[in-house]
Amino acid sequence: MKRLLRTLGGEAVWPPPVWLMRQAGRYLPEYRAVRAGVKDFVALCTTPHLAAEVTLQPIRRYGFDAAILFSDILMLPWALGHGLEFKEGEGPVLPKLRDAAAVAALDPARVADRVEPIMETVRLVRAGLLTEGFGDTTLIGFAGAPFTVACYMVEGGGSKDFAAVRGMAYSQPEVFGRLMDVLTDASVEYLSAQVTAGAEALMLFDSWAGVLSPALFRKHCVAPAKRIVAALKARHPGIPLIGFPRLAGVMSRDYAATGVDGIGVDTGSDIAAIAAMLPPRMAVQGNLDPLALVAGGSALRDETMPILDAMRGRPFIFNLGHGIVPQTPPDHVSALLEMVRAG
Repeated sequence: MKRLLRTLGGEAVWPPPVWLMRQAGRYLPEYRAVRAGVKDFVALCTTPHLAAEVTLQPIRRYGFDAAILFSDILMLPWALGHGLEFKEGEGPVLPKLRDAAAVAALDPARVADRVEPIMETVRLVRAGLLTEGFGDTTLIGFAGAPFTVACYMVEGGGSKDFAAVRGMAYSQPEVFGRLMDVLTDASVEYLSAQVTAGAEALMLFDSWAGVLSPALFRKHCVAPAKRIVAALKARHPGIPLIGFPRLAGVMSRDYAATGVDGIGVDTGSDIAAIAAMLPPRMAVQGNLDPLALVAGGSALRDETMPILDAMRGRPFIFNLGHGIVPQTPPDHVSALLEMVRAG
């Protein structure tokens, strides 16, 4: 069995499997070359041969233990018929969803057709891994968790504090609850389609989980994830899932009740403390600071080795605590891999 799948099955594989969030992206010159020829980011995500190419690029260069589908968490609201564009220097821009009429306008019936190019990417990557000699590399599919996707839809893009979405959760609980239900059900269908197309593991990114109070975290992060995991495991017995409730801190303990097989830990958390709260056979993933990877040298070693020492003896996937940043020197990634693989 593949090393990452063994780890998600509860085995303490050592040296640990390693992959990096956003490993296919702007730090790689080969990615920038592909991106320069595409009119916009949505077009890149929905052009299967290009999306498959950039998914495979870091595997060819580094031989990571996992390839993660190149796409974006906001392709799901796009598939539901919600507007989406990516503006240079600004990031994602969406219509602000603030009322029941906007929720009612979302169309789950159109999702399957709109995401078909993404499913073709999954098929191409799975085939490419085999034909290019990476048969031991696990293909990870993913989606944004309902709350994080809702954050962007309600705010109309990014935000420093996501005050509008938090306010909506408090002041319009029925409307917000309906939005969460739509996104939860759509996430199940979207992730299930990825498994059918060839994904071998799944990841649920709840990047803004940490902005919620404990009560709202349980209601809008834990409960939807539990529904998603149960539905997917009923349809696809044995499919492993990694949850990433970023910034959740000690609330990660509650997230373990969702049924995920692994939990990602962000840079700002003490990974040993989080691991101690979780079941011993649950995989932990994380949590190197992406800026330590930029720095390289002794700074990289000083941050990497304590993580490895803390996680030795339990199921662990080495990763960053957030996505790799564009200014990362590719040679520093090679140096990191040497450290991790040396154990």
